[in-house]
Amino acid sequence: MWPKVQKLLLLGVFSFVPTLLIWLPLLFRLPSFWKIPLPTDGLATIVANYDGPLYLVVAKTFYNKEKIKTTYQFPLPTEYYTAHFPLYPSLIRVGSAVTNFPYSMLLITLASSFLAIYFFYKLTGNLFLTFVFSIFPARWLIVRSVGSADPLFIAAVIASLYFFKNKKYLWAGIWGAIAQATKSPAILLFISYAAYFIFTKNYNFKKILPIFLIPASLLLVFTLYWVVQGDFFGYFRSGDNIHLFFLPFSIFNYSTPWVGTFWLEEIIFVYLLGALGTLQLFKQKNYEYAIFSAIFFLSTLFVSHRDLIRYSLPLVPFMILAFSETILKKEFRIVLGIIIIPIYLFSLAYISQNVMPISNWAPFL
Repeated sequence: MWPKVQKLLLLGVFSFVPTLLIWLPLLFRLPSFWKIPLPTDGLATIVANYDGPLYLVVAKTFYNKEKIKTTYQFPLPTEYYTAHFPLYPSLIRVGSAVTNFPYSMLLITLASSFLAIYFFYKLTGNLFLTFVFSIFPARWLIVRSVGSADPLFIAAVIASLYFFKNKKYLWAGIWGAIAQATKSPAILLFISYAAYFIFTKNYNFKKILPIFLIPASLLLVFTLYWVVQGDFFGYFRSGDNIHLFFLPFSIFNYSTPWVGTFWLEEIIFVYLLGALGTLQLFKQKNYEYAIFSAIFFLSTLFVSHRDLIRYSLPLVPFMILAFSETILKKEFRIVLGIIIIPIYLFSLAYISQNVMPISNWAPFL
C-alpha cells in the first residue's frame, strides 16, 4: 500500500511542480526573468491565456447566444464557441461551486494533468519516461499550466488506449466518450479501433460494442448544440476553427490566416518524428498504439496552423513510448539536463505573451 502511495505522490510532484515553477515569476510579478520581460498582472496573465477565457464564456453561458452577446465583448460570432466542446467548461462550472470560475478552470486543468501523467505511467510502467512526459515537449507543459482542455483530452486518450490494449473495451469506450466530449479529434480513436479490428481480424461484436460510446458522445454534443443554439451542425459553422485543408502540407502556404509566416522549418522535424515514431511502434508490434498514431499523424498532415505541435500533442505519449529505448539511455539524461532550461524559458515566455486582452474581469468571475 505505502509504495503505491509513494508513487502517487511522486506522480503528483511530476505534475504540479513544473507548473508551479512556471507560475512563480508571474505570481511574484517579476518584471523580468533571465532578461525575458514579463507582465506584472499576476495570476491574471495565466487565466487570460488562450483559449482559457473562451472556455470560461462557455462555462458561464453554456452556448446561450443572448447571454454571450450581452455579457461578453469578444469580436466573435456566437457559433464560434461550439468549437469548444462542453465537458471541460461543464467541469469548470461544477468547480465554481467552491471557488470562482477562473480558479476552477485552473484547478480542473491541474487535475486533468495529473490524470494524464497517471495514465501515462500506467501505460509505460516507467517513472523516468513519465518524468520526461511531464515536461516534454514545452508546448505540453504550457497547455497544462493554463486554462486548456488539452490535458483532459490527452488524459482520456491515453486512458482509452491503455484500456483498449488490455482488452477492457467498456473502459476504453467510456474514456473515449470522455475524450470525444472534450475535443473533436477524439473521433479518430473510434476510427483507429475500427481499423485495428479490421487489421487483426480478431473481434467479437458484442465485446467491442462499448467503443460505439465514442460516436454516441459526439452525437450528444451535436444534439446539445441543436437544443441550445438551434443548429445540430453548429460546430462546422464555427468559423475558422477547423484548420483542415484538402491538400496535405498546406501549412507551408504562409498566406493562410493561422500560419502567417514562412519560418516553418521546425514543422519538418515534427513530421519526421511523428513518422519515425509511428513506424517504430509498428516495429515493436504495439499495434493498438501504432494504428492510432498512424491515423492521427496522417490527419496532422492536413492541418494548416502555425501551432502544429499543439495539434500533435496526443501523439506525444506514444512517441515517447516508441523512442523509449533511446530515452532511457544515459546520454539522453545528460541532454535532458541541458534542454530542461530552454523548455522552462520557452514556456515562461510563451505564457507571458499568449494573452487575450481583457479589460473587465467581472463577467468571468
